[in-house]
Amino acid sequence: MKLFSDYHSHPQGHRIQPYSQKLLQPWVDHARESGLTDIAFTDHDRYHEGIDFAEIENLRAANSDIKIRAGVELDNDPAQSIMGRRWVEKNWDRLDFVLGSVHFLERPDQMFDSVPAGADQFADRDIDQIYTDYFRRVREVAATGLVDCLSHVDLIKIHGHRPRSKIETLVGGTLDFIAARGLCIELSTAGWRKPVNELYPSDEIIQLAIAKGIRFTTASDAHSHAQLGENYDRLAEKMAILGVREVSVYEKHKRQTRVICTL
Repeated sequence: MKLFSDYHSHPQGHRIQPYSQKLLQPWVDHARESGLTDIAFTDHDRYHEGIDFAEIENLRAANSDIKIRAGVELDNDPAQSIMGRRWVEKNWDRLDFVLGSVHFLERPDQMFDSVPAGADQFADRDIDQIYTDYFRRVREVAATGLVDCLSHVDLIKIHGHRPRSKIETLVGGTLDFIAARGLCIELSTAGWRKPVNELYPSDEIIQLAIAKGIRFTTASDAHSHAQLGENYDRLAEKMAILGVREVSVYEKHKRQTRVICTL
C-alpha cells in the first residue's frame, strides 16, 4: 500500500516565519524524496500573518510534479481563534483545505497537549468528564462551517489517560456530527511520537468512523520538513489491516477520493 499525501504540516513551526521559497522548498524536496505527491501546508491560524499565497503560487510553478495545497489549522485558541476564523473567512477562496482542531480545555493560557506541562491539567480530574468536554469542543469547531477535516480527533489521549466508559459512548455523537456534515478526519502518525505512542485516532475510532461513512486524510503533523511522511510505512500497514483503501485530497475545499495503490 503506497501512501502519497500528507495533509498536516507546519512550515512556520510555532512562530511567525513569513513564507518564502527558502522556507518552503525543503518541504517540497523532502516530499519528493519520500514519494509524496500531494501535500498541504497547514500552519496554525494564530500565525496566519506568515502565510503568503503568492509564495505558494511561486512554489507551485517551480515544482509542478507535486500538488501543493494552501491550508491552515484552525483551532479553539481562546485568545486567537476569533481572529483566526475571520482570516479563514476572508481567505476561504484562496485556501484549499482547513483543518479543525482542539488544543485548549479549561485553561486559556496553556494547550493541554503540551508535553510534558499539559499533563498537569489531567491531575486529579475525572477522565471521562475531560473526554466528554473535549469531544464537545471538537463538535463546536466542526460546527463553524469553516473546516474540511478534523485533525488528531482523539488528541485528548496524548498523555496516556484512558476513559472508564466505552470510547463509542464518548465519541459516537461527535462522529455522527462529523459524518452529517461530510467532513473528514485525519489518520495522523504524530501520535506515535507522543507519550501515548498510538496512532491518532485509535483503531476503534477508525472502525466506528468507517461504519458511519467518514472518509480520511493521511497526515504527519510535521513541524520539521524531515517529519513529513514520518512513519508512513507503519501507517500503510495499519490502514491495510483496518480495511482503509481510499484517501481524500482537497482542492479549493472540494474533496476527491483516491484509491491507494497496493504494492
